[in-house]
Amino acid sequence: MLDWNQLLTPIRFGQEEYFIEHRSAHDSRNEFQRDYDRLIFSAPFRRLQNKTQVFPLPGSVFVHNRLTHSLEVSSVGRSIGNNVGNALRERYSDSPALFEAIGSIVSAACLAHDLGNPPFGHSGEHAIGTYFSEGQGKDMQPLLTDEQWADCVNFEGNANTFRILTHQFNGRRRGGFVLTYSAIASIVKYPFAAKDAVKPKFGFFTDDKSSWEKIAERLGLINEQGHGNKRFIRFPLVYLVEAADDICYEIMDIEDAHKLRLLSTAETVDLLMAFFTPEQQERRRNIMSNVTDVNEQIAYLRSSVIGSLIDACTQVFIDNEKSILEGTFEGTLINHIEPDKSAAYKQCCALSVERIYRSQEVLDIELAGYKIIYVLMEELMRAVFSPDKTYSRQLLQRIPQQYDVYASQPYQRILAVLDYISGMTDVYALDLYQKITGMSLPAV
Repeated sequence: MLDWNQLLTPIRFGQEEYFIEHRSAHDSRNEFQRDYDRLIFSAPFRRLQNKTQVFPLPGSVFVHNRLTHSLEVSSVGRSIGNNVGNALRERYSDSPALFEAIGSIVSAACLAHDLGNPPFGHSGEHAIGTYFSEGQGKDMQPLLTDEQWADCVNFEGNANTFRILTHQFNGRRRGGFVLTYSAIASIVKYPFAAKDAVKPKFGFFTDDKSSWEKIAERLGLINEQGHGNKRFIRFPLVYLVEAADDICYEIMDIEDAHKLRLLSTAETVDLLMAFFTPEQQERRRNIMSNVTDVNEQIAYLRSSVIGSLIDACTQVFIDNEKSILEGTFEGTLINHIEPDKSAAYKQCCALSVERIYRSQEVLDIELAGYKIIYVLMEELMRAVFSPDKTYSRQLLQRIPQQYDVYASQPYQRILAVLDYISGMTDVYALDLYQKITGMSLPAV
């Protein structure tokens, strides 16, 4: 069984030898709060403001992008983490484990959870993967090992997040963001490589496997060994990050759909009221009657639903702590909440698929984004594998030096292109696409 005292560690990845247990008095932050600040001031985090969440951006009505989504997930994650930390402190009052820090750890991890997503949401991921499985990238398979090929055809934003946080890019410091082991482990939802994935979701690329194994070993996440492979237990706080993401993704999309008039006010109220008992619904209707602004009424209901789901997910974690620490807990926290709330959540999910994710506005941005990313993949891969050609030299000059596009190994060159493209904003990707296809020229 996992040990909380080992799991909650302030030691930083890449700077293990510099660990100082007690910092000077001028810095009152704990190490996990420093993680949060390091992330929020970083360039990859700022770039999330121009990455699609679900709906196209920018638009006449403000809806969520990756940045606002991550901030909201972080807020919800902090609340769940604080609740869990308080409950564990009460349960294990004499333990030296840093339970009081769980809220800070989860909050920081939530900030980082979407850093690896490419432009244009999930269509960007699909475009990268299908370039290898269906397009010109198929010719590269003989150059790669089975493990490396699995990374390419199943390109995954979660694995790319782990890479961004831990990889030493050219000219950058060892350890990437140099976050605490606990914060990094909290974002690894799928603690296995692509070749071991049951579905096209995995936690780290082959190139980053040794980094994950180092983190897993220090935290005690290695469960057993056999046939040369290691099996990893999920880091417990991943469940809290995942719950915060699930809550915000679904409930905030409902609010955005209402603002965009994809859902009527009556439909939206009915969806959100379904999370409460008749008595609770009556109380909320009375409070809503105090304001006449419809958007304010929906915002109040949305906040009530989020608060209710925070409490429900907290209880599921505490009730199942033993199986979570043993690595036997199955599914997500939100899948185990009480039946009435679960039914309401599933109703929101079903309606979102039918009315939101398949709406014309969403499909249009996915189609355009897919095409843009696919063309960028074709052009940049051609350049890194034919770097001596005149056009290739010109194109490669656009790529920042931190990406190793001249690496000796094909896999490393492929990763360099993936690193570059996945870090782009929607606007940057569109601009580069228009320039390299001759659709636009710089102003003279």
